Amino acid sequence: MAAKIHHQSKSATSGIDPALKPRLKRRSIFEYAAWLACSLLAVGVLYSVSTNPNFKWHVVARYFTHETILRGLMLTIFLTMASMALGTLLGLAIAILRSSRVKPVSIAASLYITLFRGTPVLVQLIFWFNIAALYPNLTIGIPFTNIGTAVDTNALMGPITAALVGLTLNEAAYMAEIIRGGFSSVGKGQIEAADSLGMSGAMKMRKVIIPQAMPSIIPATGNQVIGMFKETSLVSVLGVAELLQSAQLIYARTYETIPLLIVASLWYLVMTLLLSYPQSKLEQKYSRATSALPRRAKRIFHTEPEGAAR
Repeated sequence: MAAKIHHQSKSATSGIDPALKPRLKRRSIFEYAAWLACSLLAVGVLYSVSTNPNFKWHVVARYFTHETILRGLMLTIFLTMASMALGTLLGLAIAILRSSRVKPVSIAASLYITLFRGTPVLVQLIFWFNIAALYPNLTIGIPFTNIGTAVDTNALMGPITAALVGLTLNEAAYMAEIIRGGFSSVGKGQIEAADSLGMSGAMKMRKVIIPQAMPSIIPATGNQVIGMFKETSLVSVLGVAELLQSAQLIYARTYETIPLLIVASLWYLVMTLLLSYPQSKLEQKYSRATSALPRRAKRIFHTEPEGAAR
């Protein structure tokens, strides 16, 4: 009896909530069978890939750090970072216009989002590359006056410029919806509190809405960065010498198509994994959906009210 009381008192003073203890799950025979089947399948695939001479792994190793491939990789990273930065800024402006109470402004922002989200990125890239067919010359100047200068659109809209414009405008539509969703996650009480303090619309957006919307916006933005890095392969149709186009230029000369495509795929995989790590850390830090529970419950000490009879 004394041992039982001692055990109960020890568990009561340990400070660990039983609800927070990890649950033990017994593995079934189906789980062991699934592990065995997946392991055999993985071994078979690895053996086939490593022993098949048609993959030409020595060619893959030779071109993996080739100067042309690395130059294309740097251009791919530049297009990703520039398009995401410009697209995020433009998406923020469109999201603010989309949330405006002025109906014409809100409708115009909605039409922009619908247009660029409803058409393929490849079509948009080709359209901007051939925009000179619609507007051969653009005049920059003061409206309703003769003050201005003409710009040759064909010379202005080169392959890299068209790729940057197309990717930025398309990404802005998606970022606008992500940011607008973040705005919607802010409670109405916070907005009413800002109104009661007499904050202007710009100050309310800068001091209240945007900081509280960031936990919802940042994880989704990380996914968009990874997606944008892979979408840059579409600009190869414009003749931009990014990663995929660089691989195509090499195998057009050497006729080693599969090894060069493997090189490009490996670089896309490596960069995706490198981008996924900080993105997962941001999700752990900012995501509101997964709130971390404390591992140990704090001890609670009951004290008698002051002045109580002893």
